[in-house]
Amino acid sequence: MAAQDVLGQTARLASSSALLQVLFRVVTFALNAFTLRYLSRELLGVVNVRLTLLYSTVVFLAREAFRRACLSGSAKRNWTKTINLLWLTVPLGVFWSLILGLVWLHLLEVPDPSVVPHYQAGVVAFAVSAIIELLGEPFWVLAQAHLFVRLKVIAESLSVVSKCILMVTLVILYPHWGLYIFSLAQLLYVSVLVLCYVIYFVMFLGSPEATKKSFPIARVKALLPSFVEDETFVNWREARLTWSFFKQSFLKQILTEGERYVMTFLNVLNFGDQGVYDIVNNLGSLVARFIFLPIEESFYVFFAKVLERGKTVKDQKQDDVAMAANVLELLLKLVLLIGLTITVFGYAYSQLALDIYGGSMLSSGTGPDLLRCYSLYVLFLAVNGVTECFTSALMCKEEVDRYNFVMLALSFTFLCISYFLTHWYGSVGFILANCFNMGIRIAHSTHYIHHFFRESPHRPLTGLLPSPALLLVYISSAVITAFSEGLFCCDKGWMARLIHVTTGALCLAATLATMFFSETKLIHFVRSQ
Repeated sequence: MAAQDVLGQTARLASSSALLQVLFRVVTFALNAFTLRYLSRELLGVVNVRLTLLYSTVVFLAREAFRRACLSGSAKRNWTKTINLLWLTVPLGVFWSLILGLVWLHLLEVPDPSVVPHYQAGVVAFAVSAIIELLGEPFWVLAQAHLFVRLKVIAESLSVVSKCILMVTLVILYPHWGLYIFSLAQLLYVSVLVLCYVIYFVMFLGSPEATKKSFPIARVKALLPSFVEDETFVNWREARLTWSFFKQSFLKQILTEGERYVMTFLNVLNFGDQGVYDIVNNLGSLVARFIFLPIEESFYVFFAKVLERGKTVKDQKQDDVAMAANVLELLLKLVLLIGLTITVFGYAYSQLALDIYGGSMLSSGTGPDLLRCYSLYVLFLAVNGVTECFTSALMCKEEVDRYNFVMLALSFTFLCISYFLTHWYGSVGFILANCFNMGIRIAHSTHYIHHFFRESPHRPLTGLLPSPALLLVYISSAVITAFSEGLFCCDKGWMARLIHVTTGALCLAATLATMFFSETKLIHFVRSQ
């Protein structure tokens, strides 16, 4: 497949994924706002922090390394061996579910049954849901490698809708069920997700469409583990790369979910405060999740297909290098401007957003400061997502192994900083520690990118430099909106709030207009994709 075709399909995949994330986040926020009226903060804290951490840890440790390794390089490969390798995620998931499930049940603090009933059942259900989701991993990787955009949209949309319908119904009818509600909803979500992928491939394989596309797998039976005579069970190159990524993924999970591990294992916040932190965290990560994550996942596939892992820039096809450099520069510029916009306007509108969303429970106390700090953290997330997706797609096994040592040191440092900052600044300390963590990771990735392109005429890191005119508008907007917040927000009535919102809207319009006229290359890139 030509690089230009890969870019087009990757952009469509990123767009569809972004739309999906919008749907998921909107639904999640609506559910949180709804359940806050029926369920306790403590129950939400246990579900959204502790049980979700169990599920995400099992899934991440069992499959992330396999995804990275099996999506590297061309889609033309020995798919029998790749599928055999991917099925190893299931026993690995069972292993992690048993080990972590026992930790969650017997070593961690058990919530008060009168406040959070059926905790044990919740732990079992979330661990089982992780195993069920891993059953669909070979199907997911096949779909991702061949850029099946519609399949992902339909499968994840149906899963989320099914989960939401069941959850809302149970919350209204049986609010006393406690964790049973979230356990059943989680099991339904993963079951529908896996079934959608399985049903699609059962119908697709052997069809005229599959034949027309020269799909590498002809029968459903080929999607199951199988031995080939006189050949190894898996591709050992992929297996070794998977092991390297596994060591990295273990550390990356600690860095990604570090604050939840500190909350869960060190008890620095009670379950009620954990619930508030998680709600604010989800609100703050809205754009990060529905824009930055799809871009990272989709353009990782693009860079992995266009450039060859482990080769220097001189050994690559120069046309592909030029395209990759141009795309990287524009992606960096895109996420930088989105991050700056959120940082500037998030500071002055955090308290108002929380007051509208959750009332005084969220807008008083540390809630506004949490969201303001998260607005700055989004900027770090934006840049790190793109720089790391490029380096992950290009690093060879030895470079991945070296990076693992960096991640190990960073993981230890991050956990220590999180612990101390939380004792000094409360839950805000988690976000400050995350900013430090992302800053170090960005420094490593940008160093790698600079080193990779130094023997070429391309300088994609210039994408991190906004135009002077746009920078001036951002600074002016930050000053004006902060002054507006002090005058009109948030206890002076709805008319004062409306004036504050209008001020922000005018500043945002001026920012977007300046962006449109000063970043013409970026605007053309976004329009063309």
